[in-house]
Amino acid sequence: MPAKSRRGLLVIAAFKLLNAALLVLATFGIVHLFHKNVAHHTESWLDFFRIDTDNELVGAVLWRLRLVHTHQLKELAALSSFYAALFFTEGVGLALKQRWAEYLTLVATGLFIPVELYELWKQPGAAKAILLVINLCVLAYLAWVVRENNR
Repeated sequence: MPAKSRRGLLVIAAFKLLNAALLVLATFGIVHLFHKNVAHHTESWLDFFRIDTDNELVGAVLWRLRLVHTHQLKELAALSSFYAALFFTEGVGLALKQRWAEYLTLVATGLFIPVELYELWKQPGAAKAILLVINLCVLAYLAWVVRENNR
């Protein structure tokens, strides 16, 4: 495989590993909130960062957080753990130049595209559009790499 293709896969691998690390940290944070008052805990952090809790938007978020219970947090922790494991597997596989990782990343990235399209259609936003474009570029690049490797 050409060095340029290899560098591209290493960039994707690093991105996947970074996402995995962030999701692991998020999972630990979520688990830390089990059996706690999430809204009160969030208010403490907002006070620490001197964010106005009387703001209408912040108040709406805090009101919704009062409805969050340990059951939902456990589901969220399980989901973030699953995605962390998936991203870690993709990242390590790509870094170790494994062909199966190229296919796994291609399929996993491709499966996110319909969800991202739906989310963008449901509630348009620049961040969602940028994420979709990045994932489409990664998908096209991975498809090219897999095709080149099959020649």
